[in-house]
Amino acid sequence: MDFSFAQALGLVSFALGISTFYQKDDRKLKIIMLIFNMNHLLHYLLLGSMTSALSAALSAARTGTSIYTSSRYVAAVFIVLGLSLGLSISNHWWDMWPIVGTVIGTFAVFMLRGIAMRIAFLVGGVCWLINNIIVGSIGGTMLEATLICVNLLTMYRLVRDEKKAAIPSEVI
Repeated sequence: MDFSFAQALGLVSFALGISTFYQKDDRKLKIIMLIFNMNHLLHYLLLGSMTSALSAALSAARTGTSIYTSSRYVAAVFIVLGLSLGLSISNHWWDMWPIVGTVIGTFAVFMLRGIAMRIAFLVGGVCWLINNIIVGSIGGTMLEATLICVNLLTMYRLVRDEKKAAIPSEVI
């Protein structure tokens, strides 16, 4: 495949990723994230980054699973699988950035909710940002930099909504 087609898919991931983290509803976030992960899988395959592609595949599987369960045992299986497969196919220490990002994301989608889940996504996003710079993903780099901002904005909106809900209606 053509390198520019790979970058075009990265730009599609950019749009999907922004849409993902703009969601205040956790279920909608996970559904859009699943689509995003599948697109990102193809993007990384075309860029030739097998560790990133593996991480995107595991992210897609875990996100799809997390829509239906919040089991810590299922989370543990995905974390062990991600670490073991990632270590087995990585060629350099920097190949671990997407693995660490995926492990953090896995813990987040299974075990966390609301703002705590989004904070974990921020930390995982930094790992993915570093990876995308290393592998040369233009859309991925733009995505992670933007997602950090969008995720922070959504967390602000969630906190604001919680504060509004806590104020008695006569005061408003």
